[in-house]
Amino acid sequence: MKLLLILFSILAVLGLLTILISYICFRIAFYAPRKPLDPELIETPDGKLYDPYRENMIKWIKEARAMPREHFSITSFDGLKLCAKYYEFAPGAPIELMFHGYRGTSEKDLSGGIQRCRKLGHSAFIVDQRCSRESEGDVITFGIKEHRDCLSWVAFMVEHFGPDVRIILCGISMGAATVMTAAGCPLPQNVVGVLADCGYSSAKEIMKVVIRKMGLPADLSYPFVKLGAKLFGHFNLEETSPKEALTRSTVPVIFFHGESDDFVPCEMSRICYEACSSQKKRLVTVPGAGHGLSYPVDPDGYLGALREFFADI
Repeated sequence: MKLLLILFSILAVLGLLTILISYICFRIAFYAPRKPLDPELIETPDGKLYDPYRENMIKWIKEARAMPREHFSITSFDGLKLCAKYYEFAPGAPIELMFHGYRGTSEKDLSGGIQRCRKLGHSAFIVDQRCSRESEGDVITFGIKEHRDCLSWVAFMVEHFGPDVRIILCGISMGAATVMTAAGCPLPQNVVGVLADCGYSSAKEIMKVVIRKMGLPADLSYPFVKLGAKLFGHFNLEETSPKEALTRSTVPVIFFHGESDDFVPCEMSRICYEACSSQKKRLVTVPGAGHGLSYPVDPDGYLGALREFFADI
């Protein structure tokens, strides 16, 4: 009897420890309460990697703030208010539906994209993903729920802009994972293509990359991360993935990735490219570009690739 009691106590302690570690993982990886909005603050990505391009990034943000725009909101499938801004280039122009990265904002991550769109003759529709700025929510799901938000925005755009609207799904980093996952879902014919910049092949694999960089054993630590997502975030981190979804894609997809990306390995875009079942697809890697910097490093090459790829839309 005493031995059973000791065994039960050990199991209880191990169970509580497992839950505690999983909760800590959840708070670090997925919990993202919205910060109070400061309309005067200009945010750019952290890190010395971005210093050579920071002046341009600030310029892009200031230019976007000065441009005429429309504000829109929808309700997500799970009841959250989601917000976006629309920058029209010209009536009837193709519209890039754009999604930012992990813990980013549309302004911080996508203001350069607005300027890029204008150079291509495209309008820009930039989304604050769940948990970001005015969009509600406090859990980031690495594209699991976000790709369903993308589908909701597509439906809204078709209804709002009309049956002839042409939509390009566009995302950077986690935003790229969002649109790649959406590409594997049934889409209206209005979606004429996908632009995925430095996206990861699956939430599981990018989590393991991050865990290894923290100096922890990835195979041992990852189950706690997955459990934290399930118990406290109420989602399955392995429900789907960009790599898996792209095996069902039929729309044209162009992938960009910096060859010097030390956050999301360039190899992940190669994996996604190989998995993609679209008849029309292209992979562009940019030498010397770090995470999310393919366009700032080689704007002419980036624009040229897009003009060629979407020439017939």
